[in-house]
Amino acid sequence: MPEPGSRRHQLLVLTICCMSVLLVSLDATILNVALPSMQDALASPISGLQWTLDAYTIVLASFLTLAGSTADRVGRRRIFQLGLALFTAASALCSLAPTLEWLVAFRMVQAVGGCMLTPVAMAILANTFTEPRERARAIGVWGGVVGISMATGPILGGLLVQSAGWRSVFWLNIPIGLAALALTVRYVPESRAPRARRPDPVGQLLVITLLGTLTYAIIEAPDEGWTSPPILACLIAAAGALAWFVPYENRRTEPLVDPRLFRSASFSAATATAVFAFAALGGFLFANTLYLQRQLGLSALSTGLHLLPMAVLSLICPPLSGRIVGSRGPRIPLLLAGTGISASGLLAVLVTRSTHPSHALLSLTYALFGLGFGFVNAPITNTAVSGLPRAQAGVAAAVAATSRQIGSSLGIAVVGAAIAADVRPAPWWIITGCGLAVLILSTFSAHASGIPEDHGSLRARSGRRISKATPLVARAQRAADLEGNAARCARAAGGGSRRQRDKRVGRSAGEEGHGFGADTLEELSNGDQGTTVVAL
Repeated sequence: MPEPGSRRHQLLVLTICCMSVLLVSLDATILNVALPSMQDALASPISGLQWTLDAYTIVLASFLTLAGSTADRVGRRRIFQLGLALFTAASALCSLAPTLEWLVAFRMVQAVGGCMLTPVAMAILANTFTEPRERARAIGVWGGVVGISMATGPILGGLLVQSAGWRSVFWLNIPIGLAALALTVRYVPESRAPRARRPDPVGQLLVITLLGTLTYAIIEAPDEGWTSPPILACLIAAAGALAWFVPYENRRTEPLVDPRLFRSASFSAATATAVFAFAALGGFLFANTLYLQRQLGLSALSTGLHLLPMAVLSLICPPLSGRIVGSRGPRIPLLLAGTGISASGLLAVLVTRSTHPSHALLSLTYALFGLGFGFVNAPITNTAVSGLPRAQAGVAAAVAATSRQIGSSLGIAVVGAAIAADVRPAPWWIITGCGLAVLILSTFSAHASGIPEDHGSLRARSGRRISKATPLVARAQRAADLEGNAARCARAAGGGSRRQRDKRVGRSAGEEGHGFGADTLEELSNGDQGTTVVAL
């Protein structure tokens, strides 16, 4: 067994964390290709396919923050192991589901396991790679697995569905999950945050109510009617949950999501951009899978091959986007993202009118979407954390991650509702609208470099403390003080190299936890370059 802290041990932990994100991301791309086969086997309506995807994303969005903070409290390895066990077991159950209702239920169990993997794996990596530059590289590799899964998922899903049926897409998770679980028990060290966030059960319930009732209304309205009592009741419940959530969270010392974060225009723009971009992704994959297999009569494997241009560009563009964000800011990547997404939607409107569309134009449509989506992730997280004090970077990354899941679930719900209503061009116009929204929001994100006025004093230029600070500002002030004190101590001790000083400063500033599993996300900033690692 390699010695803890050694290079070999670090690489083993990185491999285990990469296996966990592979489970979650590969599951989504493979499942989309299997939807038509699943629909035939289970005699499912369009709404049933929507619930198969949205039941997962709603649960994932609702419990990401809770899973992270629970891991910080009771132990990250323990929660990570539980997540792997749940996800693997639920995958086996999904492959055996006798009816659509059972499949949706097992997908929800899968999501409970999935929400324990992504944020907790990030925290484990932060605890394992203590040197900032090495940590940044490790997170880069970990995030790159998402791109690999997008590139290989459609083709792998097509091969599995065509050779062994739709149930086989869940079989792939079982050996990966079991191997990751066995390696976690042997090689991943236990760790906890110095001070984890307190649970917020009321806020958690309100989030679940808001997402669940709103999604139900959008999915079921085409069948039941927008004015039917169940749909109206769901819309009223969603509005009531939102109206209660904001004032309730404002009063809490440690809220699930602090509404005061949205006072930053750049943070709000980044969150909205994530919702629109991932709504476009969820809707685009859902609509195109059904279009290629139902309307064009392609096989599952041919569907995967047609989607390959999108997958390849989604893999190639993120590193380029990150470099542009680092050198030129977020505006250029967001402009490219909005242009690519909206152009793909417009081209799809034209291409899908024909009963025998040009395969070259279809490939161009998917390439444009892949280019647009490939540029969107880096500026979203960078913009979200740039408009807030550094001490709140973890919370900002948590909200950005949750907004991605919310966007995906809403995109599937809205586009699926348009397909169920048989309004042919509507899905593509919805995707075009999402791309245009990203373009518009890029103007707000361009001003993301500064901290808002409310937090200006956190820079502590005069060294004065805030006498009546809110809990949010007070925590940020303490983190800033810790960093400043560590820097002064390093200089007083004779310093050493800039890299050594930054390493000591980062370690000292991170001593006080602020909590996401999110507490630990704020530790992912690169002390040498002052940039923040993108949490995918």
